[in-house]
Amino acid sequence: MKEKLDSAIFAGGCFWCMVAPFDTLPGIESVTAGYTGGHVPNPTYEQVCSHTTGHTEAVKIVFDPDLMSYEDLLGYYWQVTDPTDASGQFQDRGDNYRPVIFYNSPEQKEAAEKSKQELAESGRFDDPIVTKIEPAAPFYEAEDYHQQFYLKHPDRYAAEEAGGRAQFIKEHWGK
Repeated sequence: MKEKLDSAIFAGGCFWCMVAPFDTLPGIESVTAGYTGGHVPNPTYEQVCSHTTGHTEAVKIVFDPDLMSYEDLLGYYWQVTDPTDASGQFQDRGDNYRPVIFYNSPEQKEAAEKSKQELAESGRFDDPIVTKIEPAAPFYEAEDYHQQFYLKHPDRYAAEEAGGRAQFIKEHWGK
């Protein structure tokens, strides 16, 4: 394992759909689905879905900054979320699906704010960029059956992606 790894925590809808876009990028050591930002220690999926814990579904990305910069990760993040929707993402609705960049350091906070500002000024979106930038909170790994969902259940993952994310990416980013 590398001596100098860093981590990023991003929320942008169902964590099932947030793992795949980052999982195979160069320099990525791991992408873990989990929960963060709430007030209940070690929440379960059922608790988070009850909307009573304050948690957001998120992914923790461990990466080698010599191969993938945090700024580049932010660029990928903006391309796989709808930064104009504070009430969830695509077919996933509610606070536990809100778009948030959780920063681990002052440098990450500064990079996230700069990236958000650049996106806002780009004119790519007609609506305001509402993605929150918040300090990292304890990250709790989701249950094993949620990890690497896109590989374990490719048909169901494809159906989730068809729920809006894939079309959104195509419309706004041309991919």
